Amino acid sequence: MAKGKDIRVAVILECTSCAQNSVNKQSNSISRYITQKNRHNTHSRLELRKLFSRCCKHMIHAEIKK
Repeated sequence: MAKGKDIRVAVILECTSCAQNSVNKQSNSISRYITQKNRHNTHSRLELRKLFSRCCKHMIHAEIKK
C-alpha cells in the first residue's frame, strides 16, 4: 500500500562557488542539477561533487530551497 507522504523528494543542487560569486541568482552561469533524496536516511542538506561544465571542473553542489 502506498503511504500519504512520499519518502523520496526531488531536490535542486546548485554550485556553491557560483552562488557566492554572482549577484543575480537567475543568471545562466549557475550550474544546477535536479536529483532525489530519501527523507528518512538523509535529514540534512545534500552536498555532492558534480561537474561544472563551464569550468570543466568538479565543484561542490549543495541543496537549495525550492
